[in-house]
Amino acid sequence: MKAHCLQSPGSIDGLFLQEVPKPTPGPHDVLIRVRATSINNRDLMVVHNQYGFPIPPGLIPLSDAAGVVEAIGSNVRRFAVGDHVSPTFQTGWIGGPARPEYWGTDLGASLPGVLAQYIALHEEAVVKLPPHLSFEEGATLCCAGITAWTALTSPCPVAPGETVLIQGTGGVALFALQFAKAFGARVIATTSSDAKAKRLLTLGADDVVNYVEVLDWDQKVIALSGGVGVDRVVETGGPTTLSRSLAALRVGGQLSLVGFSGGAGPSLDPLTLLGRGLRIETIAVGSRNDYEAMNRAITAHRMRPPVIDRVFEFDQAREALAHLAARRHVGKIVIRVD
Repeated sequence: MKAHCLQSPGSIDGLFLQEVPKPTPGPHDVLIRVRATSINNRDLMVVHNQYGFPIPPGLIPLSDAAGVVEAIGSNVRRFAVGDHVSPTFQTGWIGGPARPEYWGTDLGASLPGVLAQYIALHEEAVVKLPPHLSFEEGATLCCAGITAWTALTSPCPVAPGETVLIQGTGGVALFALQFAKAFGARVIATTSSDAKAKRLLTLGADDVVNYVEVLDWDQKVIALSGGVGVDRVVETGGPTTLSRSLAALRVGGQLSLVGFSGGAGPSLDPLTLLGRGLRIETIAVGSRNDYEAMNRAITAHRMRPPVIDRVFEFDQAREALAHLAARRHVGKIVIRVD
């Protein structure tokens, strides 16, 4: 079979399409013919060898995929040949709170990833896809979708009538917009251009603030929330936006810390939290149980991923990563494996 292997970690140019052995499923494994994958900011970090630990040469990157079960091991009970499925991000995390032993089971970094024609995984590390989704749509759920879901449901779900602040037009932000509206919440979004602002309004945002034009955007968000602040922030910017995100929260509000796409920034003053009873909940994607709960909601509401920015072909993996790195996308970037 063919797979993209990172022969020289540190650059997109170190990724090569080559022939590798097709995996053979063990007694508890399912063999999946991959039909589509999607890319996350985390994958760029892996490719550039900036993930926090050394990336071994030859690694198959990416964690998010959708495909068809082509064969099953003799002891598999959860799946049948022909099922449309997706892998979990951390293959060892079934349910409950995050634990240290789950780290080191993430696909596309600690373990070989999914940018290949076939993958074989233990049946407990796989979920069924919502039946109304295409493979391209299903491939967007594994990281961005479940991260947005847990950001809005952990430790307790956003309630109808509450206000949620999202940042930008990346995959997590747009999934959070979609889920928050399904929960009956009001959504305020921040973005960097009027064109993206119009797109966010079209997708259901109630208000949008252009943070390039409005430097004290936290004050604008407070004003838009009736002067009290928002109930929850889905924080994807990181240190560069964290202080203003916290300022935009109401007393007792929660910041769900997802990422740090904005890069490094000033440190956090603990008095900011203590003075108003704020909570920071760090989001580590989610468990298989979280993934299955999200898929039930997607199925019940007949949701589709809000935006797929562009679909690349399998031999265009480098171009797809470069497109993400350029930061001009809106939504998810998908690679078709066919």
